[in-house]
Amino acid sequence: MPFKIGGTEIPPQTRQHLELPVARLPTQTPISLPVTVIRGPEDGPILWVSAAIHGDEINGVEIVRRLMDLVTPESLQGTLIMVPIVNVFGFIEQSRYLPDRRDLNRSFPGSSRGSLASRLASLFMKEVVSQSTHGIDLHTASDHRVNLPQIRANLEDAETHRCAIAFGAPVVIHSTTRDGSLRQAATKQGIPVLLYEAGEALRFNPQAIELGVEGVLRVMAALGMYDNPPNATPVPPVEAHKTQWMRSPQGGILLLEVELGQSVQKREKLGMIVDVFGNIRAKVKAPCDGIIIGMTQNPLVNQGDGIVHLARFPNLLG
Repeated sequence: MPFKIGGTEIPPQTRQHLELPVARLPTQTPISLPVTVIRGPEDGPILWVSAAIHGDEINGVEIVRRLMDLVTPESLQGTLIMVPIVNVFGFIEQSRYLPDRRDLNRSFPGSSRGSLASRLASLFMKEVVSQSTHGIDLHTASDHRVNLPQIRANLEDAETHRCAIAFGAPVVIHSTTRDGSLRQAATKQGIPVLLYEAGEALRFNPQAIELGVEGVLRVMAALGMYDNPPNATPVPPVEAHKTQWMRSPQGGILLLEVELGQSVQKREKLGMIVDVFGNIRAKVKAPCDGIIIGMTQNPLVNQGDGIVHLARFPNLLG
């Protein structure tokens, strides 16, 4: 079957680099959406892998680059669509947002006559999502936070659940979609989507990148697209259906005593908040059994700041 993106036909057993026009900067410099398409010799699943929908979340950019090196047309069954930088504007400015201060991941499915964010979302939906059978969207934590490698997905859908487990992240979290998100817009079109969260903004995290590359290849193998996946994960992923952010009970200097991926029990001490004189102002204790999947990187906290993110598991430790 003919396969086109941006009006360009990609023949079987080829690799094609495309630049889809988006807009122009005030200097009239053109900005385009970079897309690489690898098509195998025969038809099969069509998987998109996208990164930097938030311009400062760059781990995924390196994951996509490594995938481009590893996957060849000859090794592929079906089609792989890779978009290393969705929010090109934010990537240039090292910012989460677009120049209009909109969050691109709250602007889907978009409109060709809307705001800049809406137009970019519309272009991505038309040229990438609508052509795909499955999707993987790569993210990191927001600024001053770090995330344990994790998959967020609709685990109530059988195909999505199968792909989520195949990815092999340490934790798989059932997550409902947010209004305006890429995952919501794709799900409404019946496309199973995984959201991979790992690492922190504006940093390359080697472990998160390596696990991300391996995870995408495992999903491709599960879809019958790729015959040379990494070894299976030694420990099956842990599934969670609820998460909870712990909030700072008061302002001060946060001294955490736990790490990402650590299992904790209800009422276990995780750290403390001190003042500038070293006096202990509050102890931070776990509100439930769980695994630490995210935490703040900034030790200076205000009352109510999110400081530790837990995937909840009742009676996790027995």
